Amino acid sequence: MASIKMRANVKDGVTTIKALISHPMDTGLVKDKKTGKVIPAHFIQEVVCTHKGATVMTANWGPAISKNPYLSFKFSGAAAGDTVNLSWVDNKGEKDSADAAIK
Repeated sequence: MASIKMRANVKDGVTTIKALISHPMDTGLVKDKKTGKVIPAHFIQEVVCTHKGATVMTANWGPAISKNPYLSFKFSGAAAGDTVNLSWVDNKGEKDSADAAIK
């Protein structure tokens, strides 16, 4: 199952990216209510967006980001029909990426 839902729209030369990422984003500070054991840290560390091979956004995240984070940002230089790629890597080495056509 894909962990990234993303939309990309361009208006007046500015592209807006909106993305929802499904991820537990566990801090490593919370205990499981049933077992009483600490839930190990599991969070996204880096999110990168590229357009035509160039990085247009990099976010370095830590455990303070909420579960299933929503991300929105803008950049210029893209046109309708172009493709953007959003990818993430977490502290356990898991990763995912998704492409979206700009509308």
